[in-house]
Amino acid sequence: MTVSSLVDADLFRNLLRRHAAAVVVITAPEPQPGAQPAGFTATSFTSVSLDPPLVSFCLAHTASAWPAVSNADVVAVHVLTEEQEHVARTFSKRGIDRFAAHGDWEPGPGGVPLLGGVLARLVCRVVRRVEAGDHTIVLASPVAGAVHDDLAATPLMYHDGTYHNLRRAA
Repeated sequence: MTVSSLVDADLFRNLLRRHAAAVVVITAPEPQPGAQPAGFTATSFTSVSLDPPLVSFCLAHTASAWPAVSNADVVAVHVLTEEQEHVARTFSKRGIDRFAAHGDWEPGPGGVPLLGGVLARLVCRVVRRVEAGDHTIVLASPVAGAVHDDLAATPLMYHDGTYHNLRRAA
């Protein structure tokens, strides 16, 4: 193992590519009437606390979804199934209407878009935002949830710059 004394942006990205993470799409309602809702693909989602229940995710201040997320009282986190790589790709594209391109969604509590067919979905109330470099860490408290009907369904994973899936051992 090579040890570097300076962790620059390129090395940092290379180090984090070694970390496998579940892929989620996070959605937020339109920030103002007539605006578009926001949605983006992320791997920064994690559980924070069981008591009280808290989750977190991070978003860059330069992200197109940032204006909506920065003002949202409610967000939804959608854990994607291994069959939903196309959803991850749609919500990571720039310059498109992601919801029109995806199509399979409906408005939920507070106007937050809810995607269909996902492995798990958490509707969360935003409780705090913490500035962290060029990103903000969003802490949120789940208020509702749903899981996929097929309990054998597995998550879409992201590792070393590509999407993967988990195959359950027999």
